[in-house]
Amino acid sequence: MHATSPLSETMLSVFAGALLLYLLAMYAIGYLAQRRIRNVEDFVLAGRRLPVSLATITIIATWFGAESLMTTADEVGNEGLRKAMLDPLGIALCLLLAGLFVAGPMWRMNLLTVPDFFFRRFGKRAEIVSSLILVPSYFGWVAAQFVALAQLLETFFGIPKEVGIGLVALFGTGYTLLGGMWTITWTDAVQIGFILLGLLILGWAVLVELGSGQPLSGVDRLWNDTAEERWRIADPETFWRDTLTALSALAIGALGNLPMQDLMQRIFSAGSDRIAAKACLWASGGYLLMGVLPVGTGMAAHLLLPEATGELEDVVMVVASGLLSPLLLLVFFLAIVSAVLSTIVSAVLAPSAVMAHNLVEPLLRRQLGRKPSEQSLLLLQRASILAVAIASAWLSYSGEGAYELVQGSYSMALVGLFVPFLVGLRTRRAPATAAILSMIFGIGLWSLHMLLGWEIFFEPWLEPRGVPLPHELAATVASGLGFVLGWGLAGSNPVEADPVELGR
Repeated sequence: MHATSPLSETMLSVFAGALLLYLLAMYAIGYLAQRRIRNVEDFVLAGRRLPVSLATITIIATWFGAESLMTTADEVGNEGLRKAMLDPLGIALCLLLAGLFVAGPMWRMNLLTVPDFFFRRFGKRAEIVSSLILVPSYFGWVAAQFVALAQLLETFFGIPKEVGIGLVALFGTGYTLLGGMWTITWTDAVQIGFILLGLLILGWAVLVELGSGQPLSGVDRLWNDTAEERWRIADPETFWRDTLTALSALAIGALGNLPMQDLMQRIFSAGSDRIAAKACLWASGGYLLMGVLPVGTGMAAHLLLPEATGELEDVVMVVASGLLSPLLLLVFFLAIVSAVLSTIVSAVLAPSAVMAHNLVEPLLRRQLGRKPSEQSLLLLQRASILAVAIASAWLSYSGEGAYELVQGSYSMALVGLFVPFLVGLRTRRAPATAAILSMIFGIGLWSLHMLLGWEIFFEPWLEPRGVPLPHELAATVASGLGFVLGWGLAGSNPVEADPVELGR
């Protein structure tokens, strides 16, 4: 079941005009933000000056994208509440953990990127390996946003999906080149308003429809008339497999995102360690509340669309098109565009900062024999943004669904970086060998399963024997074992990084 354009020719022109004005406004904001860029720290971290309000907004907007608003609703509509474990539950838990335990210590280290943390704790080789894991881990996430917005353009305007991906990649990353993190922060403040308004409009319309005009009756009907199995995280006949799968999804969302550059970029951009922690805590609650609405739409899908058969797709747009007037549908359309674009610009800037700062800049230093000028470094940051956008657009044509692209992206950080990141936060005594083996063991086992198409750890042999362990959890355990092995081989010899290098 797909959404088809619910608009007349006249309304299509109105929607196209509104979208054009919206994009022009985003580029105008990017142009104004460009005036505040004097160096790389301004471009990547907004000068480390964000207050609680802007930091909270940009954290929420970073993750509330295509998978939150559209893909999660489809997954929940087809398989029930268990598909909410990754998003929004996992993401909200990640932000809670970040606010309680991670934001303050990381902010006080005065870093630019996550690989800088690995350099500080474990040395140059760990910095490079962590960079090589982080950068490609974003390609699937960005690709998921390209695919989702391209599908929206196809639904409303009949633009072929392949053409739409190119347009989204072009316009969605263009204004990030202008002002970097300042552009993202200011546009997020505008976009989050559209997102909230669109969610409230859709949520109210769904409850009114379910309750035959009475929203409270709609809540009651959703609770009582939804099939019992749709509320379950695990079915009795497949209890262990379903439970482990749910725990894996929760871990991917909650723990896999902790060492990610986009979250740390917002933490580092805050005006103080207390502001960073507060912003994460506020964002955790806000994200969870916002995530309830698309999840609720997915849970209500079979009640709202009783004639639907087969796999549900584009649930949010089908429901919105059927319940909202053209004017309200326009607001909701702009809300979806806002959600996706806010995630695109954030997800593109994060890996490009790592690529430029941790991988390419050291090569330039060696070649030049000195630190490149600020103008050269800013040009390098912008060139890296283009490289990430091109790689993500290429991945968009792979045919993978948005949920699979997102889950794969989050998994890389969980299996490769979480263990050494966690240990590095707690102690300075761990040797570099432990961190490097941890990353290699985790990402190596994960890559093997991805290449072979196995979702379960050594699926052909262990699943028939009643061991349905998701490969993401197994790879995370392998990462931990690699750390222990590396520590045992190297002994307790902490890495003392060159203080000059830390000032890069």
